[in-house]
Amino acid sequence: MTFFLRSRVFYIVLVASMFFAGLFGYALKAKPKAPEVTFTLLSGQSVTSHALRNKVYGVHFWSTSCSTCIQEMPALIQLYERFHPQGLEWIAVAMPGDPKQYVSHYSQMHHLPFMVALDHGDLAARFGDIALTPTTFIIDKKGRILKTYVGIPNFEALSMLLAKALAS
Repeated sequence: MTFFLRSRVFYIVLVASMFFAGLFGYALKAKPKAPEVTFTLLSGQSVTSHALRNKVYGVHFWSTSCSTCIQEMPALIQLYERFHPQGLEWIAVAMPGDPKQYVSHYSQMHHLPFMVALDHGDLAARFGDIALTPTTFIIDKKGRILKTYVGIPNFEALSMLLAKALAS
């Protein structure tokens, strides 16, 4: 082989090796575990993250005073209604400082079909000191965080992620 051909083959092998190393490294990268928490629902009931094990679920931090949160809520309802029959659970967590009566009124007026919880300060902290709303975590059946969205997610990509997680 000529030097030119050998260097070209070397370059192709090097690039292919880097590509596959990156691909496998990404695939093997451990997903972070969701924190073990207890959600206090508007009804007063408690739901633990442990009780949601073996389910795909979303934890959605929002506020009644957040215009972006209110804007995306109809799409979240549609998403939940589409995937709940396949096993999706969803918990909308109202941020600390959001008055219970506001959250309750909004939930009733807009017929929120998923669980609605109040954060008394510990949930946002346990999920990484959430300060921006909306922030959504998608958690797989093993309790690992698959994806975190800050702001309105790309609902097409989110739907594909949920379909894949629910099928596994």
